[in-house]
Amino acid sequence: MTIWSWLRAVARPIAIVLGLGIGIAGCSALPGDGPWMGGAAGTTTEALPFDVIDLTPTTIAAYSQPASIDRPSITSTLSAGGQVAVAPGDALKVRIFEPYEGSIFPTIQKPGADFGVQRVLDDGTINIPFVGTVQVAGLSLQQMERRIAQQLAGKAQDPQVIVEFVADRTHTIMISGDIKSPGRVSILEGVRSVVDAINRAGGPTGGQNAGPNQTEVVVRRQGQVILTAQFSELLAGGDIAVQKGDEIVLRPNSRVFTVLGAVVKSGNVEMTKHNLSLIEALGSVGGLNDLRANKTGVYVFRMGDLQSNPAARARVFRLDLLQPVSMFIGQQFGLQARDVVYVTNAPLYEYDKVLTSIYRTFSIISIVRSSGTAVSLPAF
Repeated sequence: MTIWSWLRAVARPIAIVLGLGIGIAGCSALPGDGPWMGGAAGTTTEALPFDVIDLTPTTIAAYSQPASIDRPSITSTLSAGGQVAVAPGDALKVRIFEPYEGSIFPTIQKPGADFGVQRVLDDGTINIPFVGTVQVAGLSLQQMERRIAQQLAGKAQDPQVIVEFVADRTHTIMISGDIKSPGRVSILEGVRSVVDAINRAGGPTGGQNAGPNQTEVVVRRQGQVILTAQFSELLAGGDIAVQKGDEIVLRPNSRVFTVLGAVVKSGNVEMTKHNLSLIEALGSVGGLNDLRANKTGVYVFRMGDLQSNPAARARVFRLDLLQPVSMFIGQQFGLQARDVVYVTNAPLYEYDKVLTSIYRTFSIISIVRSSGTAVSLPAF
């Protein structure tokens, strides 16, 4: 069989198939590379495994990104050296003075009243020369000073007692994970909040150039998790006060969203800020592809929170960028981690793909005819 006889045999089926393709294209838009949402428009949401929500000035109020969380942090008002209770293991420095010369203890103008480091024993006591055993566990520094002065009654004239922390063994918190200097941090060194503790430990290591929005902070207290948040949320005012015995763990937690379809550059994108709008997300990938994008078909796919609410439904948000007001709506719509942004292909782009296929087919036929070369093909 020559090439001419083969072309004559298949030309009519090809024409029929191409004609049907053009007819279908003329009736409705062909689906682009990705999910076809045409069926969702004419179907009730009860029949779908997800809810389809058109983003309009009326509906955006329920899904707009939250206002800035910047607010005063809730931190402790505890004063170091004030109402901190002493506990076994703490190391203290005790100094005693008397106002008159010739007494047991020197006056405050002279050195020598320092009794060295006094470590609180397991029974909660310390031993001070000329004073004896003093029960100090559970007392604040001011209460200790008064108790020591009381035990010096009859031994010294109007004694002045000063007690300071040397080494804190009990008023500490443990910080570990993705931190530069993991270990214990004393709350008596000006550490009042979780952010204070992180800064005192050198801050996050910043692995893989991770910023505050890519670092998760977990705080445990008495075996219970009391806080799980991004470091950026704490910096914006979500900081909380710490208590002795708290555990703080920093771990990488990349927050990314995915952009697919007719955009300049598709793929996974890290969320560089806490509040990221849909317009900012599209801008971060170079915007829509002018030749391919369907301005009326911008979708955001969002899974429901199945862990905390198994009955939650997924949601698909639809935005028509041909409407001028949609630019403002897109700035209000807040993107979340793991969202998928999909931009459909324009119908004319799909028609162009069909026409291109037709053009290539007839180009091959023309080339073969002009060559006049007989080509042997396998028998049909």
